[in-house]
Amino acid sequence: MSPPKENVSLLFKLYCLTVMTLVAATYTVALRYTRTVGAELYFSTTAVCITEVIKLFLSMGILARESGSLARLITSLKENVFGSPKELLKLSVPSLVYALQNNMAFVALSNLDAAVYQVTYQLKIPCTALCTVLMLNRTLSKLQWFSVFMLCGGVILVQWKPAQATKVQVEQNPWLGFGAITIAVLCSGFAGVYFEKVLKSSDTSLWVRNIQMYLSGIVVTLVYVYMSDGAQVLEKGFFYGYTCFVWLVIFLASVGGLYTSIVVKYTDNIMKGFSAAAAIVLSTVASVILFGLQITVTFTLGALLVCVSIYLYGLPRQDTTKIQPSETKSSKERLVAV
Repeated sequence: MSPPKENVSLLFKLYCLTVMTLVAATYTVALRYTRTVGAELYFSTTAVCITEVIKLFLSMGILARESGSLARLITSLKENVFGSPKELLKLSVPSLVYALQNNMAFVALSNLDAAVYQVTYQLKIPCTALCTVLMLNRTLSKLQWFSVFMLCGGVILVQWKPAQATKVQVEQNPWLGFGAITIAVLCSGFAGVYFEKVLKSSDTSLWVRNIQMYLSGIVVTLVYVYMSDGAQVLEKGFFYGYTCFVWLVIFLASVGGLYTSIVVKYTDNIMKGFSAAAAIVLSTVASVILFGLQITVTFTLGALLVCVSIYLYGLPRQDTTKIQPSETKSSKERLVAV
């Protein structure tokens, strides 16, 4: 699954982005099916936990294949995982930040109108680009910044749903909602770019890094299961409501997570965002065919913006997928030009 050479070819990058997009789109369609006609209600918190466990074992399997023998695998795990608590702690940061992001997103959704939440949460796209510039010493051209904001607008239009009147009045705190969505957006940008920086700042195997992160991810998700659904899980069981469709969703989420780490390693988080946007468009088109959803004008316009933004961002320029050393002021001024 990983390339044999250090200098990764453009073909391999395109392959990883394509697979990630297709897997993410299939995952979204399968998830929509399980939530409509395919399955009973199940605990999503336990599904997330199981996903982390599967990703851990898949990463260990790939690392074992790369190591060549079980003895070498055990040695590698002892040296790089269990024998390096500092590195393990370093990779626990993204898991904790993602957990905070998910909680803040829930608080924001509970205190903001759905439309306001939908628009503001997509600010995570330009926030990721900003974190990439600040944390990885990269630069984006004016055209690339334009394409990033165009992508943000396109995703908003693709996911746009008209507000529906309801007789149920829910007490909301807009200031709390905006504060929570701000934290969620910052967490999304920081966690992704932080993980990218860790991956690209050393020669440690991608799969070792994944194992380090998934171990902490399992702990974090177990705590979240206990805090959110602890009593119900004890009463009904950890795997309550699981069907073959639920397991399919979990498997797709696991494979998608592995390919996401490959994309981050060999491209960057901004390209991951473009791939995710393309997956949203593909999954919506598939839902039209499978579930009879109606194509709207806003979706068509949003899909067009997503496609154009992907094209504009991909226009040839200097390679920015590697962490650049600190540059002089004059060189930075030259790079910011279109």
